[in-house]
Amino acid sequence: MKAPPRPVIVLGVLALAGAAALALAPRDEPDAWLGYVEGEALYVAAPVSGTLATLPVQRGGTVRAGQPLFALDPRTTDAATAQARAELANAQAQRADLAQARQRAPELDVSRAAQASAQAQLARAEADYRRFDALAAKGFASRTQLDAARAARDVAAASLRQAEAEERSGKLTAGRAQQQAAAAAGVAGAEAALSAQQRRRDEIAPTAQASGTIEQTFFNPGEWVPANQPVVALLPADRRKLRFFVPQERIAALRPGAQVHFTCDGCGPARTATIRYIAPRAEFTPPVIYSERARSKLVFMVEAALPTNQPLPPGLPVAVSPQ
Repeated sequence: MKAPPRPVIVLGVLALAGAAALALAPRDEPDAWLGYVEGEALYVAAPVSGTLATLPVQRGGTVRAGQPLFALDPRTTDAATAQARAELANAQAQRADLAQARQRAPELDVSRAAQASAQAQLARAEADYRRFDALAAKGFASRTQLDAARAARDVAAASLRQAEAEERSGKLTAGRAQQQAAAAAGVAGAEAALSAQQRRRDEIAPTAQASGTIEQTFFNPGEWVPANQPVVALLPADRRKLRFFVPQERIAALRPGAQVHFTCDGCGPARTATIRYIAPRAEFTPPVIYSERARSKLVFMVEAALPTNQPLPPGLPVAVSPQ
């Protein structure tokens, strides 16, 4: 068998090399930006420490807005609330006492009776003085008798004025204006303290502020929960978003409020999301984005809000493209 000419062999080798180079050359990746689903969980805690009494939710379960999440033992809080209520009652009683008259009704009746007696004595002393004055003018009464009658009349008038002053004093309130203002301030402070304790009672048994999924629970009933330590992590349905990374040469075309398409494994047809945030500075592609060609590029991080009817799990990889 005759061997092929050398030029033909060379051409064949070159063709194979070209085909191999074409097969191994990096192809242009589709116009898609890689990212993932992220959720912003709400970490629900109590402002005071205590024993976890009830935990009616479980990890992975769904809750509705207003549904109880957990409750601490309320006995200590209830005792503090009762104390604040008693202090308020005491402050209100002090204020009411200072606003009343110094003398009660029976004591005022005594003052009025003394005033009536003084009026009667004054009337008799006045009549005696007029009689002795008339007699003295005719020479039938001495100067001494007239002076005694005048003195008796003046004493009776003074006694009447004293009785009237005692009645007016008894009608005055028990406290001065400054004392009454201090008592009113004490009532306001006690009311604020009671309101704070009642609010604290609600805070040790919080409810879900929005519908969502229980992402994690950190304590079990019967365990001691420190103050401000999260007990439940709630992921609301409206707090899920896409976080993806756009090359620097494409970022200028994006604006907050614009919509993008995205796909993910098992998600079916392409879905839409609305851009809410664009990072002001570029960064290198984060290691979580697995792309040989894009891992060293400068990119901008972009966040897009998901519709509430698309509860995708956090961490799910997505591929995003402009609309």
